[in-house]
Amino acid sequence: MEPTPGSELLDELRSQIAQFVIPPSSEALDATTLWVAATQLQPAWQHAPRLAVVGPAKRCGKSRLLDVLTETVHEPMLTINTTPAAIFRSINEEEPPTLLVDEADTIFGPKVAEKNEETRGLLNAGHQRGRYVTRVVGNDHTPHKFATFAMAAIAGIGDLPDTVMDRSVVIRMRRRAEGEKVKPFRSRRDIPALHELRVRIRTWALPLLEDAASLEPEMPVEDRAADTWEPLVIVADLAGGRWPRLARIACARMVAAEVAAEEEHPSGARILADIRRVFFAQREVDSLSTEDLLHYLNADAEAPWGERGRYGLTARELSAMLRDYDIRPGNVRMADRSQRKGYMRSKFLDAWRRYCPTVHPVDARRGEG
Repeated sequence: MEPTPGSELLDELRSQIAQFVIPPSSEALDATTLWVAATQLQPAWQHAPRLAVVGPAKRCGKSRLLDVLTETVHEPMLTINTTPAAIFRSINEEEPPTLLVDEADTIFGPKVAEKNEETRGLLNAGHQRGRYVTRVVGNDHTPHKFATFAMAAIAGIGDLPDTVMDRSVVIRMRRRAEGEKVKPFRSRRDIPALHELRVRIRTWALPLLEDAASLEPEMPVEDRAADTWEPLVIVADLAGGRWPRLARIACARMVAAEVAAEEEHPSGARILADIRRVFFAQREVDSLSTEDLLHYLNADAEAPWGERGRYGLTARELSAMLRDYDIRPGNVRMADRSQRKGYMRSKFLDAWRRYCPTVHPVDARRGEG
């Protein structure tokens, strides 16, 4: 496939990023490259994807990646100790900056999350064009609308709030293994080359602004994931070469990985996926008693339920978890025609379709046997 000026610029940007950090996969590196280039065309986008740079512990390369992003994105705005009011007063609706938030765990951690609810709301609102915050200004307290739309990279230990993660391209960083080497980042030496590349990318991108705004690419995902990834895919299509294929591969695989991670999390759709497996193993019976369902869930060595307390998952806990999906226990008829407290399979069908439509990773492994 013949390289194009745009694809060569993306290749160069990708190589520059890879000098300083080791992303968790080639798809994550491709996505980061496209996200950086997309910051140059923010006036074209309907949605401003967040880049969630998260890791399980310190020294995973999150801050170093943010260092590189600071020197390559359009109009970087570091938000260290910056109030939400200062942030939205700094957002120009016609030419928004790129927000860069480091150590997000100090903002969204359990002890401080309530104090920073306005920041979370700003990051959520700024994902979609046309969302404003209204504040009174001046001595006469005149109401004034402030724009919130701006792309943002947010780095921190552990997952960000669900509402932010759901609007993000997620880069799950890891500590470097023994033998994995990166180039030390030195401002005096490295920043001039990154700035020069940023100027060249902007020079290439700006004439394509109207094209970017009018494109509606075929996407490998749907709904909010498609909204979030669309700017990256459009940049890839504008660049040409190998990038349209790389962008769609990264999109499909990374979104699927996040769906699987959500299903694995006990507070998410994991309980639905595991109950689906139980009904499947029981030959799709019409109903299961609460006692039997708990027995199968708690006996699954690959599931977290048996480790919840002394006796594993309880009937009360199960009922509370399923209530969020509008699924409630009732009297059900068993195979021996007796009546017991339990759950009907038909009550789960809509939730399974909506929240865990993909094959669970454990299902896939078991199916291989």
